[in-house]
Amino acid sequence: MSNAFRQLLVLGGARSGKSRYAQRQAEALSGRHVYLATAEALDAEMEDRIARHRDDRGPCWDTVEAPLDLAEAIATQSRPDSVVLVDCLTLWASNLMLAERGVAAAISGLCAAMDSAPGKIILVSNEVGLGVVPDNALARRFRDIAGEINQAVAARVDCVMLVTAGLPIVLK
Repeated sequence: MSNAFRQLLVLGGARSGKSRYAQRQAEALSGRHVYLATAEALDAEMEDRIARHRDDRGPCWDTVEAPLDLAEAIATQSRPDSVVLVDCLTLWASNLMLAERGVAAAISGLCAAMDSAPGKIILVSNEVGLGVVPDNALARRFRDIAGEINQAVAARVDCVMLVTAGLPIVLK
C-alpha cells in the first residue's frame, strides 16, 4: 500500500491481523509515532495483552492512554510530523457505553478532532456487523454503536482497509 494517505481506517474481525497491519503502516512513515490506547487493564488477561502489544511496539512509540477522551488525545497528540495510531475504536465504544457517556457527542468530537488533526492518523476498529444478530439488547446496542463509529470514520478518511486472515483488502 502507498503511504500517500493522510488518514487510514483499518477494519477487521477479532484476531484478523488488523492491529499488526496498522502498526506496520505507521512504522513505514517517518516522524514521531504515538499510540493512543483505548484498552483498559481490568483483569490479568488484559494486562498481559496490553504488555505484549507494548513490547511489540518497542521504544520508538509514545503511548498515551485514551480510554474515553479520544478526541482530546488526537487533538493534543497530532502534529504535522506525527503518526497517531488509535487502537481501537470498538474498545473505545464499549468504554463509552460502560461510562454512560453520550455516544453521539463523542463520535462528533472524534470526527471534529480528525478533521483538524495536522498529522497522519491510523485508526483500528473491529467490523462487528458481519456476524449474526446478537441475542440481547446490550450486544445489539454495542453492534449499532460500533457500526455508527465505523461509518462516520470511514466517511472521513481517505483510505479504508479490511484485513482478513492477515490479508489487507482495499475498500476505499
